[in-house]
Amino acid sequence: MSKEADHHEGGGDEESKEERDQDGSEETMRKRVRANTPQASPPKFVSVEELMETAKNVTNMALAHEIIVNQAFQIKPAELSEGSLEHRVKEIMHKAFWDCLDAQLKEDPPSYEHAIKLLAEIKETLLSFLRPGHGRLRSHIEDVLDLPLIQQQAENRALDIGQLSQFIVGMMGSLCAPSRDRDINKLKEITDIVPLFKAIFSLLDLMKMDMANFTLKSIRPHLMQQSVEYERNKFQGFVEKQPNALDYTEKWLEDTVKHLRESGQDGLSAASSNPPSLLFQNVHNHAYLRLLKWDQASDPFPETMLMDKARFQEMQQEVDRLVLLSSVLLIVYTTAGEAISGLPGLMDTLKNTVNVMLTDMHAPSFNAQEALATIGEKLCVELSQCLSQHGYSPFSADRKDILKGQISATVQSDNTVRRLMDSRVQTYLLSFLESSQPKTPPALPGGLAPISRELKELADLFTGLVNFNKLVYSQFYQKILQNILTAGGMSSTET
Repeated sequence: MSKEADHHEGGGDEESKEERDQDGSEETMRKRVRANTPQASPPKFVSVEELMETAKNVTNMALAHEIIVNQAFQIKPAELSEGSLEHRVKEIMHKAFWDCLDAQLKEDPPSYEHAIKLLAEIKETLLSFLRPGHGRLRSHIEDVLDLPLIQQQAENRALDIGQLSQFIVGMMGSLCAPSRDRDINKLKEITDIVPLFKAIFSLLDLMKMDMANFTLKSIRPHLMQQSVEYERNKFQGFVEKQPNALDYTEKWLEDTVKHLRESGQDGLSAASSNPPSLLFQNVHNHAYLRLLKWDQASDPFPETMLMDKARFQEMQQEVDRLVLLSSVLLIVYTTAGEAISGLPGLMDTLKNTVNVMLTDMHAPSFNAQEALATIGEKLCVELSQCLSQHGYSPFSADRKDILKGQISATVQSDNTVRRLMDSRVQTYLLSFLESSQPKTPPALPGGLAPISRELKELADLFTGLVNFNKLVYSQFYQKILQNILTAGGMSSTET
């Protein structure tokens, strides 16, 4: 991290208390925890201790999962709310500490008891930033911040606390990430010792966060395999402790198989020679794709996907937005005709206009009909201006009415254009899952060029999340699919 060594940068679980006090001398309490709700399943009782251990394991698993799948994951310092009791107590204690340091330094002669303790803490922190190859820096810090020598200098009234502070600031400048250079420069402008020490400690805390996040980023690739095994083992323990722990996952896969059979996409025709592995992969990919069309209000999420439920919800909303955006733009270019097809910058202008109006389309207060009506009005104005500037006849009133009517009609989810664009987006995402060369994007279906960048970003995120989930949970899915396919009339060997 130093500049000398290259800057581094169970939903709705039913709980029941059962008190058994038949002999008046013994009372036991157990909680029944079930991951799902089918009443035909026999109850399984677990102890409170088992529950606490399971909760701890699930929490640890969730944290490890977050570190791996969230590339933007960072460790951040805890922030206390402004008016909280904890915040007030912290302020009072800090003020008392710094007031005491200020008073000691103003004594005649100055007392350096608190200051030396701070220097010891600063020294320890600076040394913690060093890596094994930083032997020269380590020796330099040890020599300058020699605590016994500093104590001796203080007793002999020969301690220059200002000079030591300058050394510390300089060393922090050598060890910090480039993004902290401005903060270092601010430290150099502080001349009073107490404010300087306060600022030093604040910046050291930020540097600790920088170091932790740099380390996290560095080791993330090496954590992948360990995380896969860790999550799989933790989830296996969770399944063993709770009955029916995969009911919703089974239903998710079962419904996917049913959908594929009804649409003839399952590869189970009599003439099919597809091996079970390809069949399983087909079911897997379509099952994940269905999560982007999930009815969040009525369908419980598969248990194996719960840690990523919020991510899939966000992706689902992004799919909805991109489908509507591409639908509106397709209507505009179809209605306006060839006159605008080659006009430079027009597509970006129209896209930005629609994007602004659809920013909050998933907010409770969003009125889709009003937004689309406004979009129609604005696009007609922009198209008329653009056509006029390039010497074309402006839109007639009839063409404007047709355009606005077609745009407003996309408010319906079964609108023909909207369904077409949705199908093409789904096809594109499925192609990403099926691609054997993830670095080579599949061909973009027609009409999606205006949203190609956003769609590629979504596909990368979606595919990365799916592939990691497959690595962790494939063995659970294989067993479930074996039962589903066998029950459906197909016999296959487990892969």
